[in-house]
Amino acid sequence: MAETTDRRAVEVVVTGTVQGVGFRPFVARTAAEYDLDGRVRNTDRGVVVRFEGAPDAVSAAVDRLRSDPPPLASVDAVTASDREPTGDGGFDIDRSTADEERTTLVPPDTGLCPACRDDIRDPDSRFAGYWATSCVDCGPRFAVTEALPYDRERTAMAAFPLCEDCKRAYEDPTDRRFHAQTVACPTCGPTLSLRDADGTERATGTAALDRLATRLRAGEIVGIKGTGGAHLSCLATDPEAVERLRERTGRPAKPFAVMAPSPAAVERFASVSEAEAETLTDQRRPITVLDGNGATWLDAVAPGLHTVGVMLPYSGLHHLLFGRLDAPLVMTSANPPGRPMCTTNDALLDLDCIDAALVHDRRIVARCDDSVVRHVDGERRFLRRSRGWVPERLPNPVDAGATVLAVGGRSDVTVAVADGSSVVPSQHVGAVDDPATAAFLREATDHLLSLCGTDPDVVAHDHHPGFRTTDVADDLAGESHGVYHHHAHAAALLGEHERERAVVVAADGTGYGPDGVVRGGEVLDATLSDSGRVGGLSEFRLPGGEAAVERPARILAALFDEERAVAAVARDPEITLDAAATIHEQAASGLNSPPTSSAGRFLDAVSALLGCCHERRYRGEPALRLEALAARGDPIDVEPPVERRGGERVLVVDEAMTLIADLAADRPARDVAATAQRLLADGLATVAIRTARERDRSAVGFTGGVAYNDAITRRFRERVEAAGHTFLGHRDVPPGDGGLAYGQAVAASARLSDACAPGSDDEQVVE
Repeated sequence: MAETTDRRAVEVVVTGTVQGVGFRPFVARTAAEYDLDGRVRNTDRGVVVRFEGAPDAVSAAVDRLRSDPPPLASVDAVTASDREPTGDGGFDIDRSTADEERTTLVPPDTGLCPACRDDIRDPDSRFAGYWATSCVDCGPRFAVTEALPYDRERTAMAAFPLCEDCKRAYEDPTDRRFHAQTVACPTCGPTLSLRDADGTERATGTAALDRLATRLRAGEIVGIKGTGGAHLSCLATDPEAVERLRERTGRPAKPFAVMAPSPAAVERFASVSEAEAETLTDQRRPITVLDGNGATWLDAVAPGLHTVGVMLPYSGLHHLLFGRLDAPLVMTSANPPGRPMCTTNDALLDLDCIDAALVHDRRIVARCDDSVVRHVDGERRFLRRSRGWVPERLPNPVDAGATVLAVGGRSDVTVAVADGSSVVPSQHVGAVDDPATAAFLREATDHLLSLCGTDPDVVAHDHHPGFRTTDVADDLAGESHGVYHHHAHAAALLGEHERERAVVVAADGTGYGPDGVVRGGEVLDATLSDSGRVGGLSEFRLPGGEAAVERPARILAALFDEERAVAAVARDPEITLDAAATIHEQAASGLNSPPTSSAGRFLDAVSALLGCCHERRYRGEPALRLEALAARGDPIDVEPPVERRGGERVLVVDEAMTLIADLAADRPARDVAATAQRLLADGLATVAIRTARERDRSAVGFTGGVAYNDAITRRFRERVEAAGHTFLGHRDVPPGDGGLAYGQAVAASARLSDACAPGSDDEQVVE
């Protein structure tokens, strides 16, 4: 025992994403560097450290924890408290403990680090050719973790006891696998197996990868079980294989993502900006939507579009596969129609669309789809925030003093937990229409609540009465808060910018409003807790309701006079002139023709008018095909028809569509498509800017699914900034429905805080 004279001792609590990232080994190395004694352990509060030694050395070590944490760590706070020195020597890594208060989270899953990539390629390494290689700087975390504190026995790796070599590395402070909970090697770790569709095993280990590459080259469709789920894969450059995949899965037109061997390979079929290259090569490895460069095989992968979703290999399995196969592969979610992605070997082998499956015996604890991003107007936007980012925290501007669980809407569903000054969104759940997806929603909710160490006091949900997520909310808590769809979008935008108020344009396909009308193009004067509609698109009708969504030419029947309407609707090859006349009569009478103000439906109608898309085979197809056509065109200057109606400013949709139709009579379709997008952006910007000026609002925001359109978003921002306002666009939250749960959580938290204020009422409806 050392003398305690001239020694200082501190207890340090480090919170944030500090478990599963090599933080304890980093602390141990720091202690050794500064000749300090003490100990470190994981707890529910975070990482708890005791340093004891020379006072200057203790101070320097604490500063190191703040300023230079491990690459995957995200430190929220470092709190040091003085303790009595004991003189005990040595530095220990203690077993984790569970405390009552949880302030830490497991880190996201990340791609293979360069050092591990070198290991699997080095024939002299004991990790040579091993697909599940990882270290403290990379590999699965969220997808394999059952509970915190983060230790091997609470992960899927508990089923794989360490061999002597891995145990030695795990216990060696100088090894980068020191206390790496997912460490494994061919001797002790999970095993690959290639099986025929009937389950017959054909090969294991590296031989399984050899045979998989051979079968892919032969044009077969294979299932590949990965980190957080399974993909269906085939050669992207083989149009016949891609068409077979479409036929077998019932996905006739949906764009498929592509995994390419390297950045250089990507540049052979897509245009990549400097910012896009940075996103593409990020260790999180999202699918990045890029502009295609005309490669002939792209139309089979993304029919009728000018973009393609691309990702680089992120697991050891992927890197090893591309060492055998130097060609891009389709990588699309392996799931039965309308159901969640497969996570078990049996579920993958039960699919009737595969010729073979590469499986393994590591359990997937938390299903986690690939993240998808697109650079819109030069900024990264999430289409799907999932693998690589979940469960990282986002800001909650108002601490309600209660835990709020938000369950999203109907499509692109996520859940989110607001507790204190942060919100933790879940992985992508998807469209909650099928009972199996509803069950996954409950699983994702339970897992997230477990990781956060909390139970909800309040559940926030979309106000639409027909959503399954509303039923889930009713089952989960006695107190629920309905949040209107477009206010949730607005609150999400305000929340991530930590702003209290702005004029926000919410432009999308569908959003149930306070008046029961299906909105989709609203200008809101919004705060975190409340919003009021001040304008947007004028109302128009959807003849046949959902039928007009599936066949958008029907919408034109509500926007033209009879002669022009019948001719326009009958351009749909499935609609006769007589049927078109009947649809026009239906729209005029209002029979089964619900009103809407949807920007998404407006774009769909333009797409049908210009012959881009007559049948919607997946969500967003008509507007995406219109955007692809517009990308080749030059917009024509037209003045958007904006006027006051009933106390609101609106872009008059029927007049706008007449302008577009007149142009289409003698101008190239590509220029008319570009003009229609600009007209929508200008119309919404005009309403928003005038509202901001009248109400003295400094910021104007743009949210909703239409905010994924590059030309519309760029034009809207340019108009807003030219008028002297601050533009708010999404950065860390999806503009589409994947951001609803975050927005609901922020809105409900703010509303709860307002309800606690003197003179507040108990109303729980957030408009």
